[in-house]
Amino acid sequence: MLRYIARRLIGMAVVLLITGAVTYVIFYWMPSDPARLSCGKPCTPETLHQVRAYMGLNQPIWEQYWHFLEGLVGGRSFGIGQAAAQCPAPCLGYSFHQSMPVRTMIGTAFPVTVSITVGAAALWLVFGVATGMISAVKRGTWWDRGATLLSLTGVATPTYLVGLLGILLLGFQWRLVPVNGYANFTDGIGPWASHLILPWAVLAFVNAAVYARLTRSQLLEVFGEDYITTARAKGLPERIVIGKHSLRAALTPIATMFGMDIGLLLGGAIITEKVFSMQGLGYLLLQGVGQLDLPVVVGVTLFSAFFVVAANLLVDILYGYLDPRVSLA
Repeated sequence: MLRYIARRLIGMAVVLLITGAVTYVIFYWMPSDPARLSCGKPCTPETLHQVRAYMGLNQPIWEQYWHFLEGLVGGRSFGIGQAAAQCPAPCLGYSFHQSMPVRTMIGTAFPVTVSITVGAAALWLVFGVATGMISAVKRGTWWDRGATLLSLTGVATPTYLVGLLGILLLGFQWRLVPVNGYANFTDGIGPWASHLILPWAVLAFVNAAVYARLTRSQLLEVFGEDYITTARAKGLPERIVIGKHSLRAALTPIATMFGMDIGLLLGGAIITEKVFSMQGLGYLLLQGVGQLDLPVVVGVTLFSAFFVVAANLLVDILYGYLDPRVSLA
């Protein structure tokens, strides 16, 4: 097990290195010049050269990326002379647009994304799996047909459309919840939760539909296995057959999807944060792209990629507990 985890951690490091390098290359070949945007319209060639040197853009791309990797380990300084800004390790870069280290910006945005992700994930996992279980057990009944129709509606409806409908009805029409913004947890559980109800509901509705369909199909497949037929023939209670034997076998693909979804959302729920004007990681990434703020884009991208690959690793380890037939070698 330890050797397997060590190999996967090395693989994670390689993936993150490649992700950062690709992001650097894409921005390096973009036609727009971040230094010119920072310099403004009345910018002479001499001033532009100074701005490029101050931002470190006058160096070759490989040297820029190498300095970035050095900053992750030992920190670095940005700028020239007394005007240099210090960024302690692990340094994810320095935003000249915002005049602060990228990790400070991520530290401000990350709690917003975590709040959205954890609440929404808990809702869609519980309701999605429960709906799929009942639909599979009551196959062919009105409950199954209704759950299938609702699930297909959720799968086919875009996230932004569900969000806009929620804002229109619950926010403006009935005035039940705030429609945008974010309240810190330290401001009180009430204000914090009230601002998150709509994002939670939107993400839960869309994702629970997918989980309900997946749970139903997996359970129906497991119900046809010989060991389930044998368990029923031996007279085991149906709750034992379903809850202990069937559901455990059906959870493997669900765990895979859940791990990936959590990793992606922790990297930034871009559409949801944009619709509800919440300044999480997704919002920060969009802002960085719009401003051609390379340090922000690279920092947020690597931070997001870390959660995706880490979620993959955790899911693979979980496989060994959900399915004893899986060997982690």
